[in-house]
Amino acid sequence: MSDKVYLCIDLKSFYASVECVERGLDPFEINLVVADPDRGGGAITLAATPAIKKLGVPSRGRIYEIPKGIEYIIARPRMHLYMEYSAKIYSIFLRHIAPEDIHVYSIDESFLDATPYLDLYGVTPKQLARRILDDIFDETGITATVGIGTNLFLTKVALDITAKHTLDNMGYLDEELFRQKLWNHTPLTDFWMIGPGTARHLAKLGIFDLYDLTQFPEWILYKEFGINAEILIDHAWGREPVEIKDIKSYQPKANSISNSQILFEDYSYKDAFLILKEMVDSNVLVLTEKHLVSDHISLFIGYSKDVRKPSRGSRKITNRTNSYKILLEEFKLLYKKIVDPRYPIRHIGISFGNVRDEIYEQYDLFTDQELLEKEKKMQQTLVKIRNKYGKNAALKGMNFLPKATAKYRNTTIGGHKA
Repeated sequence: MSDKVYLCIDLKSFYASVECVERGLDPFEINLVVADPDRGGGAITLAATPAIKKLGVPSRGRIYEIPKGIEYIIARPRMHLYMEYSAKIYSIFLRHIAPEDIHVYSIDESFLDATPYLDLYGVTPKQLARRILDDIFDETGITATVGIGTNLFLTKVALDITAKHTLDNMGYLDEELFRQKLWNHTPLTDFWMIGPGTARHLAKLGIFDLYDLTQFPEWILYKEFGINAEILIDHAWGREPVEIKDIKSYQPKANSISNSQILFEDYSYKDAFLILKEMVDSNVLVLTEKHLVSDHISLFIGYSKDVRKPSRGSRKITNRTNSYKILLEEFKLLYKKIVDPRYPIRHIGISFGNVRDEIYEQYDLFTDQELLEKEKKMQQTLVKIRNKYGKNAALKGMNFLPKATAKYRNTTIGGHKA
C-alpha cells in the first residue's frame, strides 16, 4: 500500500436524510424528496431518499417526472438546517483529523488525509473510517459512505463506484486494484472529472474505457484535449499527483464573481432584462463589500424548453470598476448583442471576470469622477445597511415590480428556501 491514505466521506442523500431524521423516519424505508412545491410540477428535486431512488426516482429530477403510482413526501428545502448538520459533521471530523488535513469538497462531501493518524491511533484505514462514520450516525442520524484510496482520485472513485456496492458502505482502491477492477468499467462518465462531452469525444477516437485510454497514443490525446490530456492519462493509470496541501495552497491567477438564476416561469426579453439588472446590482454590492473591481463581464442566457441553443457572450471593458452604472451599461450592450428577443427565457447567468483589489481601479478620460464618488458612497452605505439589518432592508424600486425576484431570493440560500 502507498504511503498516502485518503478518505472521501459522502453524506448519503444528505438533504433528504436530514428531513427524515427531523421527522423520525428512516430514509431507507420512506419515499421522500426535497423540493419546493410552490414551484409546481416543474420543481427540481434537490434530493431523494435511497428508498425512492430504488423505484427509479433520481435526486435531480423534477416533480412531474415521479411516476403517478408512487406515494411520497415532499419536504421543503431548509438550507440553514442542512448547513447546521454539515457544520456538526465537520466538528466530528475535527475530533479525528486536523483542519489542515481536511478539504470540504461540498456541503455533503469531504476529503480527509488519514496518513498521519493511522500510526497515531494504531488503526487501519477502514477502522478509522468506521469510527468517523459511526460517530456521524450516532450523533446526527445521517448514514455516510466512504471511499478509501492511496490518492485523491482513487479515493473519489472508490466512493463513487465501489462503496455503493458494499454492505459496510466502504470502498478501497490502490493503483493495482484500480487497474484490475476498473480498467474495463463503463460508462466512462462514472469516473470523476469525465463528463458526457469528454466521454463522447473519447468515443469518437474509439476509446470506451480507461484501458483503451492507456493504449492510445499520447500525442494524439494532447492534440485533442490540450493540457487536460495529462489529467486523463494520469487518471487512466490511477495516478493523481495533487494532495490536499496543494489544494489549500492554490492561488488562482484570475478570480471571478458569478451568479445565475433558473426562473420560475418563462420570461420575455424585457422582463428578463429586469432580472439581469437585479443580478448586476447584487454582484456589484459583493464587489463593493470586498473592495474589488472588474474589467471583464460574461453573460449566459438559456431559453425555455430548448427552443434554441443558449446565448453566450463576454466583453472586455475599458474601465476597471465596481460602479453599478458603468457595469450595467456594459451588460445592457452585451444583452442587446447576444439575446434573441423572439424566444422566452428561463435561465440567466452573469460573471465579473479578472476581479482584482480596488487599488487597481481604472477609468477612461470620459468618466465623471465626481458622480462616481457619489455612487461609490451610496453603494458602501447600502452594504452597511444590508449587513446590519438584512438584504431586504434597502431595496430599489425595480425590486418591487411583479416579475422581480431579488426580494424573494434575498430570503433564500443558493436560490433555495433557507
